[in-house]
Amino acid sequence: MNTHPFLRAFLAGTFVPTLILPLLLVAFIVIRLVMKVQIPIERGLIFPMAVVPALWGLWNMLYLGWHERTHLAVGPHGAILPLLLAPLGAIVATSLGILHLGATGFTWFQACEVPYGFLAFGLCIGVAVYYLVWKYIVGYLNHVLGIAA
Repeated sequence: MNTHPFLRAFLAGTFVPTLILPLLLVAFIVIRLVMKVQIPIERGLIFPMAVVPALWGLWNMLYLGWHERTHLAVGPHGAILPLLLAPLGAIVATSLGILHLGATGFTWFQACEVPYGFLAFGLCIGVAVYYLVWKYIVGYLNHVLGIAA
């Protein structure tokens, strides 16, 4: 009997962002409609809501396929993902006019100037959060679904 381990890996990978992104959508609605913030945040939500869950699922499938060769644990494997998502998101945001790169920092939505030091700090926090989420939540789901190595 074929147990479809890659399908189960995809579903385990998409679980966390599928739960988190609707919460971000609620926060967006509150910020945009209730607090009347006039920054076009919806342009920045399209990319994460469309791409991130699928990338998490594909990344977990890649973990399942590569684990026998690399013997890398699920936590460090997941911590690599923001190092790929951040440049990809920056490319998309720059091409859509959401993000403008400058000499000392970047401008987000033509309203918020952020120095590059904060970007480095945020990336470190993102890597740490991804490590913990992948180690404890995605790893647990992989174990429950019978695909943990």
